[in-house]
Amino acid sequence: MWENIRAEIARTAAAQVEPASAEASPPPPVPESFSPEAAESPPESSPPPETLQPEAGPIETPRPEPDALPDVAPQFIPQVHAPDANVVRAPQAPLADDSNVIRLEGRVKRWRNVASAIGALAAALLVTLSLQIFQPEALPGALRPAPRIQTVEVKTPAAPLAASAQYVALLQGQGGGPAFIMTIDGATRNFTVRKVGATPEPGKSFELWLISDKLPRPRSLGVIGAGDFTARPLLASYDAEVVNGATYAVTVEPAGGSPNGQPTSAPVFSGKLIETVPPAPAQK
Repeated sequence: MWENIRAEIARTAAAQVEPASAEASPPPPVPESFSPEAAESPPESSPPPETLQPEAGPIETPRPEPDALPDVAPQFIPQVHAPDANVVRAPQAPLADDSNVIRLEGRVKRWRNVASAIGALAAALLVTLSLQIFQPEALPGALRPAPRIQTVEVKTPAAPLAASAQYVALLQGQGGGPAFIMTIDGATRNFTVRKVGATPEPGKSFELWLISDKLPRPRSLGVIGAGDFTARPLLASYDAEVVNGATYAVTVEPAGGSPNGQPTSAPVFSGKLIETVPPAPAQK
């Protein structure tokens, strides 16, 4: 057994030496006519031996030792794990539905264009109005404002009216005392009745009448009020001749006046007009 171990060790050592001896260059070949005597006695007439130049061959790079580690740049390899079956995967996000998405970009551009157009139009109008107010001659004829024509009406003061005639009628009964005083303006023909001493009976009213031979029947001038003065414009529809020549009478009627527009009783007070103030002469 020891012999087998020694043989194995020798074979391993020989295997390690063989590569080293194979790498060493072999010695130059020995000539066939070489002899030791010829080597000792140099030849008399032989030329000097030529120097052998080694043949140029590829330069062998030194091989690294088996135990040396190569210089390799480190590389980072991401670690990959197998998916964990216990981890619950999140559900896939649904596809986005953009049917209700408002395209704001287009609207913003459109509104910007509209705002720019409105701003330019407003600026043009402002400039035009300013020129129309301050420098209308700088505008073309179509844009100039039309000239304003103002008509000023000068009213001359009216001539003062001439003083009209004033008429008075004393309405009195058979006893002789005045019960009412009636005054009429000759210009406007408005009359005023002043109560002096007459007092109506309860449930009765005094009513004034115009009696003229130019009229077919008496005309009512209204109920005399309970106050001291009663004014009426009812004589304006009659002629001056009728007004000045008529007789004015007062009857006692039911409360509120005659129901049929005609006197229901005989006159208790009457009188005719008397001119108290003559009309003023016309100015020349």
